[in-house]
Amino acid sequence: MKTHHAFVVASVLALGVVGAAHAQDKTLRLLTWADYAPAAVVAQFEKESGYKVELTLSNNEEMISKLRATGGAGFDLAQPSQDRITGPQQEFGIYKPMDLSKLKAELFIPSMLEATKKNTTLAGKVYGLPHIWGTDGLVVNTKLTKMGDYPDLCRADVKGKTAVRLKRPTLLAFAFASGKDPFALYNDAKAYGALMDEVGKTLIACKGNLKFFWDNKDQLLNGMRTGEIVGAMMWDTGGWKLNSEKPEIQFIAPKSGALGWIDTFAIPAKGRNDAAAYAWINFNMRPEIAAKVGASAGNFTASKGADQLADAKLKAQFAASFPEAALKNVKWYPAVPAGIEAIEGLVLDRIKAAN
Repeated sequence: MKTHHAFVVASVLALGVVGAAHAQDKTLRLLTWADYAPAAVVAQFEKESGYKVELTLSNNEEMISKLRATGGAGFDLAQPSQDRITGPQQEFGIYKPMDLSKLKAELFIPSMLEATKKNTTLAGKVYGLPHIWGTDGLVVNTKLTKMGDYPDLCRADVKGKTAVRLKRPTLLAFAFASGKDPFALYNDAKAYGALMDEVGKTLIACKGNLKFFWDNKDQLLNGMRTGEIVGAMMWDTGGWKLNSEKPEIQFIAPKSGALGWIDTFAIPAKGRNDAAAYAWINFNMRPEIAAKVGASAGNFTASKGADQLADAKLKAQFAASFPEAALKNVKWYPAVPAGIEAIEGLVLDRIKAAN
């Protein structure tokens, strides 16, 4: 009797394990940003694919921390920014290489896909694919002035009427505008430091031109609305928001290139359901799905053609800001090597302290 009982218990336990494993196979554990997985999109994916999505909302620092703590376990798909992949991967081994054969590459904007593959490649293997993106560039009140590149913020005729952030993107923007490529010098600390010193001198000379270094978006948006600020280095969606209120205010991709960030798809090293991860990626890259996600996030995606399905006003603003040449000229942030931000910090401190 006891033997029979043990057999029954063992059988039930075995069925339970099989059932749990099967449920696991049908679950996608997604580590992502707020608004990147809207409820309607998740529901459609679950209905079409048969997978159940478990959402954990996070940010870059938390994603790295969570995956580092588990050696890359606990999630099947994560969405770090592209400049936060190769460094943590090299140090902690928290991701696995992407299997590009499982990707519907034709769904991606080619230039964005290639840039992200390049910036997330380590030892010949790709660790990230592009999803949501945005840029910093110029926002200009075209009724009050004309501008084409970052140094125009320092022109004498707009003295006291411009603004930038006292942050690393401003250093990088002015470096590109000087004709140099700061990203190409990331692995040469001496040359990078020399370039940043030159940029620092340029910004110190420009400091009297600036109404303020902005540190919160409301300060900047209100300055542009009132005409107190006629030009600023700003993010694209902020410029488009202002443009909806006042058509003369426009977001312009600078001649030397807008600075671009991309949040990616990356597969954790010990993810258990790669099939679900690739299904989610390919689903999200379908233009009609990407348009819904873009509307939720307030940004555009790397999906080819999704911009044509966006809100008509936003679509027109995007087209005006990013003709094909401007989109190809976006300077995408690569991985940040150790020591680079310390060099920039010293330069930013000098600019802040200068009279």
